Amino acid sequence: MKVAAGQAASVSGDVAANVRTAARLTALAADDGVRLLVLPEAFLTGYDAAAFEGPLPDADDLGAWLDPLRDAAVAGGVTVVVGVALLRGGERRLSQIVVRPDGTATAPYDKQHLDGLEKDVFTVGDHGTSIEVDGLELGLSICYDGCFPEHAAAAARDGAVGYLSSAAYFPGGADRRDLYYAARALENGMYVVFSGLTGRCGAYEFIGGSAVYDPEGRPLARLGTEEGLAVAELDVALVEQTRTRHTMFTDHRPSLGDRVRL
Repeated sequence: MKVAAGQAASVSGDVAANVRTAARLTALAADDGVRLLVLPEAFLTGYDAAAFEGPLPDADDLGAWLDPLRDAAVAGGVTVVVGVALLRGGERRLSQIVVRPDGTATAPYDKQHLDGLEKDVFTVGDHGTSIEVDGLELGLSICYDGCFPEHAAAAARDGAVGYLSSAAYFPGGADRRDLYYAARALENGMYVVFSGLTGRCGAYEFIGGSAVYDPEGRPLARLGTEEGLAVAELDVALVEQTRTRHTMFTDHRPSLGDRVRL
């Protein structure tokens, strides 16, 4: 299955403009035969304190405001996973919307690990989520989630062969960014599709770095700070081969016993 991690600048608080950008990237992905596109964290609202504290879309109303993206997904036969700040039951959440090639849209996952300014605005999600695309199970993840090995491992143990991360990294975070997601791939013998916000959004600057990592943590495709798509193929047979050859995934122990201190 051909996948893409897409990145572009997002406009703080301008949901309509950001939906149009997401639709444009979806059309570009479809032209390249991509079946799954991952877009950055909070892309549809913008990652910015002013946007987070202002009016937000409601998780119970994924209607007409999403139509340009929905139309692009239908026209191109692409499943799109994109980050957004949402209201869910009156609480503010950092979430991922999944738009399917049949035009349906859901918001199945809320970020479980909040970082920095997010802690002052949002509440955490209470469950992990995996989706199926073309018969492949794929775990959902938002930025800081990927810094916790157990988050990706939980998805892998439940059957995921890939880990889809919508993220937003600030200047100075490139080394950590590149290490975290390659490590999640290697530890679990699975693909990671990492989409990073780029350019200026409101008061903040972001550094992109979108990439697709193979099950040994090697980048198959990677972007810098430019707008674009990092495109690669996911091969479930390679996941099986890697997990057979490098057995960290199956050798994981649920407990190491009591610690002896001398």
